Amino acid sequence: MKSKYFLALCLVLQIITLKILAHFPEVVEQYYSNGIFPMLSIWSRKVFSLFPFSVGDVIYTLLIVLIIRWLWNSRKSWKVAWRAHLLQIVNGISVFYFLFHFLWALNYYRQPLSEKMNIETEYSTEDLIHFTEKLIAKTNAVHSLLVINDSIKVTIPTSTEQLYKETLNGYEKIAVRYPFFQFQELNTKNSLLRVPLSYMGFSGYLNPFTNEAQINSLIPKYNLPSTVTHEMAHQIGYASENECNFIGFLASVNNENLYFKYSGYSFALNYCLNSIKLKDEKAFEIIITTVHKGILKNYEESQDFWEEYQSPIEIAFHLFYDNFLKLNQQKDGMNSYSKFVDLMINYYKTEAL
Repeated sequence: MKSKYFLALCLVLQIITLKILAHFPEVVEQYYSNGIFPMLSIWSRKVFSLFPFSVGDVIYTLLIVLIIRWLWNSRKSWKVAWRAHLLQIVNGISVFYFLFHFLWALNYYRQPLSEKMNIETEYSTEDLIHFTEKLIAKTNAVHSLLVINDSIKVTIPTSTEQLYKETLNGYEKIAVRYPFFQFQELNTKNSLLRVPLSYMGFSGYLNPFTNEAQINSLIPKYNLPSTVTHEMAHQIGYASENECNFIGFLASVNNENLYFKYSGYSFALNYCLNSIKLKDEKAFEIIITTVHKGILKNYEESQDFWEEYQSPIEIAFHLFYDNFLKLNQQKDGMNSYSKFVDLMINYYKTEAL
């Protein structure tokens, strides 16, 4: 076989290998997620933390420019050399596919966190309502410690950079009991692409090639702590969105900083309230009256922010990302974010909130 087809063949072999690995999560967990990946991720965070800007954003921008330039330069030769151009595209995808999975994305195939922590994933509507009532009491209590009355929304006075530094505190606390949540080498940055991220409807993302946690610093600041802790969970090898929401929640509410606690509790409460609204409208109308008005104002603040950036771009990108998640072991797609409610409810059946 000609060497020019080597990378294309490798792409086929990679796809087959991943299909097989999907049936052996314990193997991925042992040899990649707890073997190769921690070394790769810590090394990446050490190296790229030396740069004060988002290297990953720069790489993505340059890559997009180079792809557009290549398409433009080759536009006239497609009719006569379409096979060669198509092979070039496939070869490029093969390299990208390998780096994506080797540097981070094999974590999609690891053992589910629910199995590692022995957490059930089924719950009843009664379980949901009971947990939400406890969560409301907790969120209201923290809210009262941060504002002078329950009608005022929380505003975080701390700088974004200082918030990033304080995220380690929560991870250190939960790692005492769960060593697999240990975090080393902080590397969190304001994304250079925060405006595009806003239009796409994302608070942040992990760059799998540099292991930088990219944060959309335009979002309401009270959302930042729970957003950062979520992306940090991706950095230590948890790919599933519901698992990262759960880990981020634990890291937020176990942080000594009250603003982190508030961000975590209010984040989780919002998901629980939405779940109740979908399951039992009457129960939602009753329970929402027990939430401090200031907390609801923070929710309105977030809603107003995302409505400001609402566009067809967001719809298209969410459709793309929904299918991307489904192709990567998350059958619920974008809905997988809300699945962390399952983990929270069952985790706190035996733990104090």
